[in-house]
Amino acid sequence: MYTRGQDEIKMSSRRWCHGSPDNQELAKKSCVPCNCKDMHAMSEDSAKKLLEQVSGWALATEDDILKLHRTWKVKNFVKGLEFLQLVAAIAEEEGHHPDLHLVGWNNVKIDVWTHSVRGLTDNDFILAAKINNLNLESLLSKKATVQK
Repeated sequence: MYTRGQDEIKMSSRRWCHGSPDNQELAKKSCVPCNCKDMHAMSEDSAKKLLEQVSGWALATEDDILKLHRTWKVKNFVKGLEFLQLVAAIAEEEGHHPDLHLVGWNNVKIDVWTHSVRGLTDNDFILAAKINNLNLESLLSKKATVQK
């Protein structure tokens, strides 16, 4: 099994400065605890407005739950695991955990949603922005990098 030390993960998860200024503003925020009784899922219209701030992500509905969804093509299986470890480090830091998938040998898929409210909250867009800021160029397939 492929593993890396926490220090190595922190070093390689340095922020990649790309994306819109709006994405940068979201990425500066922190997720709030999801156990707040006042937290509710946002409307699809609200989600569509925030979606403009997280390039590459799309809205998806699964089992009547609105989610953020994005896919990437990585160079190989090990690079896919590295990708997931980088995302896991941010998710753990934020206390907000997405659904991570390594499909086939080189397709990473991530679904972000707030499980406790069965829908989307600001936390999901904050996490998506932070994922967008990861330096992933060395992990992505050349075709995926060219298509950006």
